[in-house]
Amino acid sequence: MAKPQTLILASGSPRRVELLAQVGITPDRLMPMDLDETPKRAEHPRSLARRLSAEKARAAEAAIRGDQEWAGSYILAADTVVCVGRRILPKPELVSEANAALTLLSGRSHRVYTGVCLITPDRKLRQRIIDTKVRFKRLSTLEVESYLASGQWRGKAGGYGIQGIAGSFVVKLVGSYTNVVGLPLQETVTLLSGEGFDVAGRWLEA
Repeated sequence: MAKPQTLILASGSPRRVELLAQVGITPDRLMPMDLDETPKRAEHPRSLARRLSAEKARAAEAAIRGDQEWAGSYILAADTVVCVGRRILPKPELVSEANAALTLLSGRSHRVYTGVCLITPDRKLRQRIIDTKVRFKRLSTLEVESYLASGQWRGKAGGYGIQGIAGSFVVKLVGSYTNVVGLPLQETVTLLSGEGFDVAGRWLEA
């Protein structure tokens, strides 16, 4: 009897777990990888998303090496980067950082890159980089202060979560909405299916 397919998500993000659940996928294990996400000197935002998603996947792969229970698992990792031009915005933990990010985004267009990385059971590495363009309306001082008070910015790339209050800031979005939430679903499902993961089979179990 063939061993059931197992999927490790190298993330602890509730948003990514919820997005996968939306398409009938429940990871068999969550393995958030605590890595230094500091951009390298002059590193392009797209390159940062690519590098960090691969580093997270490889770190999870190294962590299960020699563990027969998880041998042959698919390992999925992702990293989302928000930028204005080449300026990479942080994932703020301080109110001052979030305030600076929102002030910069107000009335402007920005890009959201997500690197999605998959390591297959035969240890091949596959990647996709998804790019979405988002434009915010001009935010009033009251809106910024109230959003900061909500706490919905904490730890989110660019200091906002589009699936919450900040969805009302968006004037225009070109590309994948789920990419901005944190995991581009169509591309992720295509990547998994293309490497033999039975996504549709999971729908029958839902």
